[in-house]
Amino acid sequence: MPSLLLTIFILQLTIHLINTVGATAIDELLWTLYNTLPTRTRSAVQDSKTLRAEVVRLRKEMTATSSQDEFAKWAKLRRGHDKAVAKYDDNGNLNSPSPPLSPPKQNQTLTVLSNPCTDRSSTATTLKTHRQTFTRITTTCRYLGTNGLRLLLQFYFAKTPLFWIPNGWVPNYAAFLLAFPRAPRGSVSVQVWGIACATVVQMVFAAGAAGWVLLMRGREEGVVMGKQGRGKEEEGVAMGGGGGGGEGKKEI
Repeated sequence: MPSLLLTIFILQLTIHLINTVGATAIDELLWTLYNTLPTRTRSAVQDSKTLRAEVVRLRKEMTATSSQDEFAKWAKLRRGHDKAVAKYDDNGNLNSPSPPLSPPKQNQTLTVLSNPCTDRSSTATTLKTHRQTFTRITTTCRYLGTNGLRLLLQFYFAKTPLFWIPNGWVPNYAAFLLAFPRAPRGSVSVQVWGIACATVVQMVFAAGAAGWVLLMRGREEGVVMGKQGRGKEEEGVAMGGGGGGGEGKKEI
């Protein structure tokens, strides 16, 4: 059954990639792609990104400004930074603060207005709840599509031989282990094939990572040796020039 063999291999490769990249990074990427669509949280997320960029900009300007030589400018940046951080913590759903309310005049009916802080907190709570729900759904789908599918295949095809081993190639105890737990003797079970695929994938990725590290280290050593060689050549040229000058003086 080559289709089943290939399915299990791709499934193990996908599980390894997810474990390598990380579930948090994948959830963040899916959340970003989700908010590119016309969803209810799109505007709130865009405002949050804008405020985050503003906080980073103000923080860089504060770092580049001396708090002793330019205290007025630094204090102004600090106040703006604190306000931006407060808005970002509240999820930045309001682009500008509301103007202060003027006190009511005599014989004037007081109109009850909504508190912008309460609206911002309510919107932030809604966005946080939506994000938690989205993360829960993606986590469930990811588990069902990887480990859940793997367990289903192992249970459904537990008695199905993936391929047969020629007689006499392996001893009896090895044939028993290859057919574990319920595959016919002399065949390879789905569980053993899954373990073999996972092991091969891990070994290939580990070998690739080690080769990449050795390649980068070799390049760095080559650059260092090249700089050292150029330095020695410059020293030789300088020493040769100095020696020629000395001989010239003796002749004069």
